[in-house]
Amino acid sequence: MLNNLETIFDNMVEMMKKLKKKSYEANMKRFLEKNQHYFVEMTEYMDAAEDKDAAAKEIATVFADTVEDAFGKGDKKKIPSRTQADVNFFMIYYVFPAILKTGHEHCRLVADSICAEWKKRFKDSAIGYTDYDSLYKAFREKVFGIF
Repeated sequence: MLNNLETIFDNMVEMMKKLKKKSYEANMKRFLEKNQHYFVEMTEYMDAAEDKDAAAKEIATVFADTVEDAFGKGDKKKIPSRTQADVNFFMIYYVFPAILKTGHEHCRLVADSICAEWKKRFKDSAIGYTDYDSLYKAFREKVFGIF
């Protein structure tokens, strides 16, 4: 399930640089064009599952495992604090909005499961989520006027 998921993080650094309203819109469009198949796969997996909670937890585990494998260092796969912060923001700005954009009946269950796994797995990473439109509206020229 979700083979090669680590590729969604390929342009993470570039996509988070100088994030403004126009660049966020363009970045999200490119992100979805490249990665939409992962989000479709998640919805299909949820549709096929009898136990929706267990399926959502499996998706969350795959996401956390992928991040540990892609960014972790050493035997314990410890992720440097700065990298973890970058991944957290990337999840908030791109991954969660993409999950919610599917409009699938269980998309919030998947997002909630990922948040719960994140908090459990990664230090100082109690992240939340919102939808793309809410994030986009929060931008003026710069995100919340601070970048």
